[in-house]
Amino acid sequence: MRTLILIYSFFLATSTTFSQDCSKYYPMEEGTSFQYTMTNKKGKTEGVTDYSITNVENSGGVTNATMNMKFTDEKGKEIMVSDYKISCTGGTVKIDYNSLVPSQMMKQYTDMGMEMEINGTDIELPNNLSVGQDLADANVAMTIKMTGMNMTIKVDQLNRKVEKKESITTPAGTFDCYVLTQDNISETMGAKQTMHSKLWLAEGVGMVKQETYKKNGDITNQMQLTKFNK
Repeated sequence: MRTLILIYSFFLATSTTFSQDCSKYYPMEEGTSFQYTMTNKKGKTEGVTDYSITNVENSGGVTNATMNMKFTDEKGKEIMVSDYKISCTGGTVKIDYNSLVPSQMMKQYTDMGMEMEINGTDIELPNNLSVGQDLADANVAMTIKMTGMNMTIKVDQLNRKVEKKESITTPAGTFDCYVLTQDNISETMGAKQTMHSKLWLAEGVGMVKQETYKKNGDITNQMQLTKFNK
C-alpha cells in the first residue's frame, strides 16, 4: 500500500502537441523522460523511479497523455512497471485517480479472486500559481473485497498551499520553483498515519524535489530529480 501512497503523493506529469497554455509547469510532450531518486532520512538511496511519456492525444479541447513508470529498488531490481493517465484542459492538469493503482497490483488481486473498487477526486494543478494560494484537496479510496472480509485503504491530500518561491539545485540542474505544502493522511483498516510534505515545482519541468515529514517535523524521505530529457 506504500506504493499507492507514493504514486498518489508524487504526482508527476508530462507529453507532443500539449500546448503551454494548457500545462505551464509540466512539459507535456511525447518522448519526454525524467528520473527521480528516493533517499531515506539518512540520505541512503531507497529506489529510483523512471518516467516517460508514451502517448498524447487531443480531442474536444482536452489533451490526454499516458505516463509510463518504472520503479527499481536500491539494488537496481525492477519492482514495478505501470501506466497512468493525465489530462489537461482549461489550464489545469489532472491525474486520473483510477489509474493510480499499478496494473500489476490489480492483476495480482484479481488472480487471487479479489475484487477492487476505486473512488476519489483527481489531483489538480492550475497554471496560475501564486504565493499564499490555496489548492483543492484530493483523495483516493480503494476497497479490496475478499472472502468474508473487506479492506479499505484511503489517502487524503489536505491543506494544499503554495508556500513560497525558491531556487534549488539537484543533480539535474538548478531550478526556480514554487514550494507547495500539504498534509497526507493515509488510513488502512482504521489505522491512520499523518505526514506532511513539501514539493518544489518548476515551470516547464514539473516536480524537482519532494520531502516528507512525520508529525513531529522529522524528515522520513526525500525524492529529487536526477535526470531530465525533453
